[in-house]
Amino acid sequence: MQLTNKPVLCNYYVTYRCNASCQFCDIWERPSPYVTPENVEKNLIDLKKLGVKVIDFTGGEPLLHRQIDQLLTKAKSLGFITTLTTNALLYSKWAEKIKGKVDMLHFSLDYDNAAQHDEKRGVKCFDFVIEAIKIAKKIGERPDILMTVFDDNIDHIETIYHQITRPNELILILNPAFEYHQLPTQSQLNESQLQTLATWARKKNVYLNEAFLLLRKNGGNHTQKPICKAATTTIVISPENEWVLPCYHLGLESIPINNQLYQLYHHPDYQTIKQSQGTHPACEGCTINCYMQPTFATHLSPYFWKALPSTLKYNLWKGTWKQLFKKNK
Repeated sequence: MQLTNKPVLCNYYVTYRCNASCQFCDIWERPSPYVTPENVEKNLIDLKKLGVKVIDFTGGEPLLHRQIDQLLTKAKSLGFITTLTTNALLYSKWAEKIKGKVDMLHFSLDYDNAAQHDEKRGVKCFDFVIEAIKIAKKIGERPDILMTVFDDNIDHIETIYHQITRPNELILILNPAFEYHQLPTQSQLNESQLQTLATWARKKNVYLNEAFLLLRKNGGNHTQKPICKAATTTIVISPENEWVLPCYHLGLESIPINNQLYQLYHHPDYQTIKQSQGTHPACEGCTINCYMQPTFATHLSPYFWKALPSTLKYNLWKGTWKQLFKKNK
C-alpha cells in the first residue's frame, strides 16, 4: 500500500569529486563538474512543488563545492530538511559558514583507530573527524557519527560508542554496508552479525533502521516482487544537472533537466520508468540503504513497521519530526 504518491527525498550530487578514495566506493574515480547555484535554486523550487521533504547534498565530498553554504541556505529558506555527510577533511574550513544550515550533519567514521580507518578511506582523515567533533561542539552543532558497518569492523562499534559518541553526546548511526558495481565491500553480514546489530539498535543514542536488517535476512529486493520504490520516492540529480533514473547506482537514464524538473516528473515517459523500478536484473538482491529508507517510510509493509520506531526516534532527536508531517505549500 502506497502512503503517498509524492517523492520525499532528493539525493543531490553537488559533485562526484572526492578528496578520499574509499575502498568500498568508486564515485571518486569519476570526472565531474560542480552544480551551479542557479540550477540548484530552480530545481529546489520544483522539488518543493513536487512534495520533497529532505535534500541530501551529497557527492563525492560535498564540502569540495565552493558554494555549499549558499546551496544549504537556499534549501533551508524553502523549508527543506537538509542532510550532509562528510569525511571531515574540510569541516574546519566550513564549520562557521554552514552552522545551523544542516539538520542532519554526519561525520563518517568506520573504525576505532586511525590506521584501519585511514586505510579504508584511502586518506588520513581519522584525526580530522576527531577534531571536527570538537569544533562542532564548540560552535553548538550536533553532528552524528555515521559508521558504515562491514564484517571486519562490527567489533569496533563498542569502542566508538563508549569512547567517542557517548562522551560527546552524539548519535551513532549504524549503516550496514551494501554492494554495488561488484566492489569488494565486505558487506555480507551473517545472521549472527545482523543479530548483533539488532541489539545495538536499542541502545541509547544509536540509530539503526532495523528494516535494513530484515531486508538482508530476506535476501534483499526481489525482482519478481520488488520492494524497492526508488524512482517513486527519490529524485536523484547529478552534477551535470541531469535527473538520474531509476537511481544513481543503476543509472539507466540521465535526462537533462533544463529548468523543467517539475514538467519532466509529470511526463508519461517517467511513469513508464516508475513502473519498472526494482524489476531490472541488477535490482535482484539490492539492499542499498539510501533508496530503501524512503521506500520503507512511504509504502505500508512489514518493512514500514520495522522502520517506524527508529525513524521516529531519530527525527525526535534531531527536532525534524514536525517538518516531516508538514504539508508543502
